Amino acid sequence: MPSCIPAEKSLDVNTIVAAKFCQLWLTCKDKEEAAKIGRSLLDKKLIACYGVLSSFKGEFWWEGKIKKADEALLELLTRLDLFDEIEREVAKLHSYDTFVLEAVSVTRISKKAEQWLKSELKNV
Repeated sequence: MPSCIPAEKSLDVNTIVAAKFCQLWLTCKDKEEAAKIGRSLLDKKLIACYGVLSSFKGEFWWEGKIKKADEALLELLTRLDLFDEIEREVAKLHSYDTFVLEAVSVTRISKKAEQWLKSELKNV
């Protein structure tokens, strides 16, 4: 049983089906870069939708020092099995050599949203 589901709860079909969907989070240098990447992935049907959360201040370790940057956050909705292909596409478009692309599994999703995702995403 997956570790994210408490042992005392039984798994139902909706939980198992929805687990293949995920949200991806990608930091970008600005909202223009985020939108460019989002649109490219959308055109290729690698994602069903994207949203740009523009301009936030981040601090992070880089080359042994703490750095600060104004960045944008790109949120993507997709299937987990498309992650590697999405990562390859992001690598072609992103201005950072070391970008952070994170997947967060969706454990539950509304039935209509699930149907929409299944109909819109690329088949592998």
